[in-house]
Amino acid sequence: MVPSPPQTAAMLAIGDEILSGRTKDKNIGHLAEVLTLAGIDLKEVRIVGDEPRAICDALNTLRRAYDYVFTSGGIGPTHDDMTADAVASAFNLPIGYHPDAYRRLEENYRTRELEFTEARKRMARTPQGASLINNPVSVAPGFRVENVYVMAGVPSVFQAMVAQVVAGLPQGQAIMSETIVCPFGEGEIGGPLGAVQKAHPAVMIGSYPKFEGNRFYADIVVRSRDAAALASAREAVEAMLAELAAKR
Repeated sequence: MVPSPPQTAAMLAIGDEILSGRTKDKNIGHLAEVLTLAGIDLKEVRIVGDEPRAICDALNTLRRAYDYVFTSGGIGPTHDDMTADAVASAFNLPIGYHPDAYRRLEENYRTRELEFTEARKRMARTPQGASLINNPVSVAPGFRVENVYVMAGVPSVFQAMVAQVVAGLPQGQAIMSETIVCPFGEGEIGGPLGAVQKAHPAVMIGSYPKFEGNRFYADIVVRSRDAAALASAREAVEAMLAELAAKR
């Protein structure tokens, strides 16, 4: 039986503060690690500012191209939190208070003896028909519309939401990887490494240059879901490096 192709995903990170450099994004790397362990291929990441049209356009492109889209940022209480409206626009849906989200938030602020202001009520707004993503950290939920999962930008909240979402998705076979330290610069290994890649199409081979002191070297990373193919490619890379060393 031919195995099913792996599920694919994209991420849309939202916020002017990321593009300005004021906030250093921590969510992209975390999502990539979680999806890799779940056997889901993260294929694309985009970053857009707090502009509804840009968010909407990016979402429509990504959700049609990949099995899942994960967003971070822009679902807070302030005027520049525009993600919920942009998602509603992307799906051509009306937006309003989600009754369960509203109840959770209202109860939370009442328990804390804080006013449930209009700004705080904004965090209960979702496109019509959205399902909620629980927020065990600070109550205000994320939400899902079809294959789009909308989550907070605060790293601790984002991570908690991602854990719940990914646990509920079909798990694929995780990609295995091995790293071979290469003593040569990329200019020396480019041709031979390309030949190794061509001979091992079931394996992804990447070269990552390093510089130390006055010399260049590289880490060669081989990745595959097939253990036998991975081992074969590693042996071929090591043989290629040994051959280059012998010629010196």
